[in-house]
Amino acid sequence: MIPDSFIQDLLTRVDVADVVGRYVQLKKGGVNLLGLCPFHNEKSPSFTVSPTKQFYHCFGCGAHGSAITFLMEHTGASFPEAVRSLAGAVGMTVPEENRSPGQQAATARRKEEVSQHTQVLQKAQAHYVAQLRESPAAIRYLQQRGLTGQIAKTFGLGWATADRQSLGKVFQRYDDPILVESGLVIESEDGRRYDRFRERVMFPIRNVKGEIVGFGGRIIGKGEPKYLNSPETPVFSKGNELYGLFEARSAIRSEGCVIVVEGYMDVVGLAQLGVGNAVATLGTATTPMHIQKLLRASDRIVFSFDGDGAGRRAAWRALQTCLPLLRDDISIRFLFLPTEHDPDSYIRQFGQEAFRACLSESDALSTFFLNELASRHKIKEVEGRSALVHEARPLLVQIPDITLKIQLQNELARLVQLTPEELSQLLARDVPHALPGLPVPGSNAGGVSSGFSQAPRRSSGITGSIPAGTASQSSAGHSSASHSGMPSDEPDYSNIPDGVDYSSQVPDYANTDYSTPGPNKQGYARQGYSNQSYTGFDTGRGKKPWGRFGKREAPPGPGAIPTRRSVAPMARRLLRLLLSHPELVDQMGDQQLEVLERGPHLEMVRDLIVLAQSSGARHLGALIQAADPGGDLGVLMASVAADLMTQEVLPEPQKEWEDALRRIELESLRQEQGALIAQGENNLQLQQKYGELSQRIARLIRAIDTGKAS
Repeated sequence: MIPDSFIQDLLTRVDVADVVGRYVQLKKGGVNLLGLCPFHNEKSPSFTVSPTKQFYHCFGCGAHGSAITFLMEHTGASFPEAVRSLAGAVGMTVPEENRSPGQQAATARRKEEVSQHTQVLQKAQAHYVAQLRESPAAIRYLQQRGLTGQIAKTFGLGWATADRQSLGKVFQRYDDPILVESGLVIESEDGRRYDRFRERVMFPIRNVKGEIVGFGGRIIGKGEPKYLNSPETPVFSKGNELYGLFEARSAIRSEGCVIVVEGYMDVVGLAQLGVGNAVATLGTATTPMHIQKLLRASDRIVFSFDGDGAGRRAAWRALQTCLPLLRDDISIRFLFLPTEHDPDSYIRQFGQEAFRACLSESDALSTFFLNELASRHKIKEVEGRSALVHEARPLLVQIPDITLKIQLQNELARLVQLTPEELSQLLARDVPHALPGLPVPGSNAGGVSSGFSQAPRRSSGITGSIPAGTASQSSAGHSSASHSGMPSDEPDYSNIPDGVDYSSQVPDYANTDYSTPGPNKQGYARQGYSNQSYTGFDTGRGKKPWGRFGKREAPPGPGAIPTRRSVAPMARRLLRLLLSHPELVDQMGDQQLEVLERGPHLEMVRDLIVLAQSSGARHLGALIQAADPGGDLGVLMASVAADLMTQEVLPEPQKEWEDALRRIELESLRQEQGALIAQGENNLQLQQKYGELSQRIARLIRAIDTGKAS
């Protein structure tokens, strides 16, 4: 972690006006400098930079922060990258003395891994581009789609030949494991290798910094699938990336809007026709991370899907993803073109201005919401209106308490012939849990859920690409933000729910060596949990479903609405550890697993351990692939993958894990002590037990403090 003192010193030496002035044209306006805001589209300047107070502020969109914040928001740099960039510009060296040799080595290994992937992908990209020049068939296909050489160059289009080992001409070691890890090569069960992409037009996928993190390939002849993406890798996750976002950044700012379309060719085709502010999801449903990235790029989003049934279903899923992230200062709309047209064909037939007119007349999110629900029910009948309210209830409660929610509820009340008060009473019943990683229903739009991530919100803190969970206040009510922007993982002992039985004897783990696996190093195998039934996620890939720590769960009843589990602060800490270091699973013994079993609200942690043990996955990309993408765990992993890939590596993850287990045990013992006090009796046996608990608590606290000191 970079010391706060260094951050303060750096900010005193850096002039925010110089930093912002590299990207924004500023002019004198009294004591401050004025310019057009780079974070939203505006015609008159509302963006100010204060040289005296050393911050920037936009009165239009609320963007606010320091020189560090500006680099993170504008360039997509992570917090450490922004600090090191500014430090280098003023001749300062980021101190490393507070980082142990182990931490420095781990960080270096992580950077080296990312660098290796980036270099390999860049080398493959150069090969694909060169092959395109030599392929008349691929060139003819692109020309038939109306693309010029210039647009192909802008998007870096390439060609993968029919050769099963074409990349063997590029890489001296075709058997190098990095080629498989980066998704360029597939290794069959018999050990033979071949290129993943063959006979396809290649579309490089870039992150917000412009680095190639994966590829998409479109077949030009007969064959399936039509589109093929890179698999999940240490640097790439489909649920986090948007195709064309890097290339469209300037057009998005100038147009003041971002258009979400269905495929690569839609993005490239629209750019060819003068509409350069389009992006596409990568063959997957719209995710919360997609929405957050879109909202960072623009406060106006238009989803343009096909008008057929599949397109409307995709749009409806996108709408549901948007609900917890809605704010009153954003606009989300849905455009449905005639069924025979996509955006590319529509512009070719009717022209760019006609398409822009369609964009301006697209359906507001509220309109699409109400119309879609009304189309599913017979609203002229009492039963139909009742069924509509039943379907709308779990959707409405996900929307934060903003003006839009009140307006939407009032419109829905008129539609179903209820008063707003009657509808509000109905919606107040049986409120489901929020999606992990999304704002808690009923919180403000920028609030933080009990999960990992949060809705993007302009604030005075250092935000941007810092790992989620760093907001000033979590749902548990404890502060979790430091000046450096790194999350605090201190558990909150003041908000423990009632009803947890800790009256049974708890083993004494205060003197346990958590680093030593128990006799059963396979954890659950001995206990026969592999035969248990579980409905939470599919460990899949043809494997037998596992129980959650051996506990059998009844399937939901007919018509039941699935709810999402929230994530408590300690669970958040453990999940981050396991997702960043899945190899910790290999060191878990029975004693550690028993501690986790006793800890309240750690269901998702236990789910992740079972998933890792049953699937054998040992990096984040593989875990995402092994999990059910629609389950709690799959949604959570997809939403935090990008942040985990770029965050600083922990110095000693095993010690971090042991410390967390001690804190779980400490919480358990304190609860047991509280239960003794609540009994209200004062006899020798209770006094003796209370004293034993006090001694064990003291030993645990010493162990925790010793761990901090070391």
